Amino acid sequence: MKNMRVARRYAGALMEASEETKSIDSAAADLEIVRSILRESRELRLLALSPVVSPAKKAAVFRAIFGARIGKGTMDFIDLVIAKQREAHLEEIIEQFFLLRDEKMGIVSVDVTSAVEFTPSQHADLSNELERYTKKKVRIRMNVDSAIKAGLIVRIGDTVLDASMRRQLELLKARFLEGGPSTN
Repeated sequence: MKNMRVARRYAGALMEASEETKSIDSAAADLEIVRSILRESRELRLLALSPVVSPAKKAAVFRAIFGARIGKGTMDFIDLVIAKQREAHLEEIIEQFFLLRDEKMGIVSVDVTSAVEFTPSQHADLSNELERYTKKKVRIRMNVDSAIKAGLIVRIGDTVLDASMRRQLELLKARFLEGGPSTN
């Protein structure tokens, strides 16, 4: 949990700096590049986690990789993160930055699991319904899981709306078991 607080604090600082310079979109684009390369490069992730490599060497490597690809403000921020020895949390910081940006833009991410692939019109209908339900713009991440039999499971933050056939069958089974054997 402490890592989340650290990540949120650093992401908040970057968000404030980006708002002041009206560069939220460019910072987000820069961070997307950093996140992508961190995900692809096991060596870079290991470097960031290594307590043996000095902050100066880490900063030099990050500057060599990202210096020409991202803006000066974002690079300065990464230098600060490394100087404060928080580079092990860089991916979490980036995630928190995107969450803060979405909050500011009134966007909520929604995970939807369905038994079958949605058609484009079904996807649009679901998006409209979820926007009406949340009163925000929604970004839907679709997953297909045939184990739910039919229906869907919608996760909005900590809220889970489970309208799957599997869940309905579980509820029905529980009701039968609660009733016990008939005395007639």
